[in-house]
Amino acid sequence: MTFDYFYGTESEQFSFYRIPKVLFRDEHFKNVSTDAKVLYGLMLDRMSLSMKNRWIDEENRVYIIYTITDIMEDLNCADQKAGRMLSELDNIKGVGLIERKRQGLGKPNIIYVKNFMPASQMQNRENHDSGKVIITNQEMRKSRTNNTEYNNTELNETENISYPIESEVNRPCDEAPDAIRWMEERTLYERIIKKNIEYEISCEKFGRKWVDEIVMLMVDVVCCRGPCIRINRQEYPQAVVKTRFLKIDSEHIEYIFFALQNNTSEVRNIRAFLITTIYRAFETSDNWFAAKANFDLKHRKEAEHE
Repeated sequence: MTFDYFYGTESEQFSFYRIPKVLFRDEHFKNVSTDAKVLYGLMLDRMSLSMKNRWIDEENRVYIIYTITDIMEDLNCADQKAGRMLSELDNIKGVGLIERKRQGLGKPNIIYVKNFMPASQMQNRENHDSGKVIITNQEMRKSRTNNTEYNNTELNETENISYPIESEVNRPCDEAPDAIRWMEERTLYERIIKKNIEYEISCEKFGRKWVDEIVMLMVDVVCCRGPCIRINRQEYPQAVVKTRFLKIDSEHIEYIFFALQNNTSEVRNIRAFLITTIYRAFETSDNWFAAKANFDLKHRKEAEHE
């Protein structure tokens, strides 16, 4: 077989698995085989599939399901070699990059893919995550709409997206891989949210600028890594808020739009107000639509009698 050269920007049209450079450069990983490092890269790639399937435990930790058979097929190896590579990576016999947990009852093991950053670079994150995160207008950063093309990657595929994820800002330059994964997480969730709300249709109804602001706010909240989020002066588990935000659809967006239009009270913190309105949409939107329908029906009947 003869392979051709890359011309111009052709090299940018493909999707690739990512293997962190630190696995080849850091002394801690020098005894890990190249095959095991490749396997770890495949596991990072599978994290995007886990996000789609909502494979998240009660502590908000993402896990993957990657069987020996899957590894054998992906790396074209025997089961003994697949087992050795897993042992190299696990937290019992290996370097601790993965943690395997049995489910029992004939179910496959689940695998927690650990963060590959050395402990010295993890200290800042541990300090950051030590307290609760309260979302306020000053603390939450304002994001711009991401216009990057997605290379036609479907949500149930694992191309071009790597995990685990951290969502901190102002990172040192030597933590660039985490920043890249953070941006990839935001891109994935932005796509999911836009699909849920029928983005283009919502933009036609309510204006692209307003919808983009709502989407970016929802992405901020969904990607928040703190254990709690403050909503209307009360703290809720981040996982609960995230689940609600990922269920917002086009009807909820319509309710949110008209709720803002009809609000007559003074709003001092518009960001906090929007977060509360989005979170409460599940509790109040059905009643609002029912009241609106009754109102429209009443006025229609009155018009018919005139």
